[in-house]
Amino acid sequence: MYKNPRLVLKQLSFRLFVFSLFVIIVSAACSKGGGTSGGGGTVTPPTPTPTEEDIVFTYDIDPGANIYAALGATQDVKITVTSKMPGSGVTTDIVVKKDSDGSTVSSSTLAASSSVPITGTISNLATNVVCTATITLKSVTKTTNTATKTFKIARK
Repeated sequence: MYKNPRLVLKQLSFRLFVFSLFVIIVSAACSKGGGTSGGGGTVTPPTPTPTEEDIVFTYDIDPGANIYAALGATQDVKITVTSKMPGSGVTTDIVVKKDSDGSTVSSSTLAASSSVPITGTISNLATNVVCTATITLKSVTKTTNTATKTFKIARK
């Protein structure tokens, strides 16, 4: 009825060894190392969202530190985006205000464009009235991506 204690101890040692080996194998199979998940499938990293470069632009009117002298009541301005163009293009606002009282002389918003140059027109310039022209480009897809430049202009 009683078993030999040495035999019982030997069987328990063998079972403990087999159980330990089983735990090690299962743990190794379920580890996350080597680019696989616990289920054995390949984990695909999430695709990063492409970032949009900050808008940088130039325009063809160069008054330097002075006031640009327009020859007539209207003046065209060519705007060139020198950074990478946002995917859906940019909208362009051109606002011209009198320096004397801040009243708006000319204001236009150009439709979204992804081609350069973008041509805008400043209008209603009065003789010898100094104005500040503000050009603002805004990304269509990321509205916080804007760039603004100003210059002085007056009709001769």
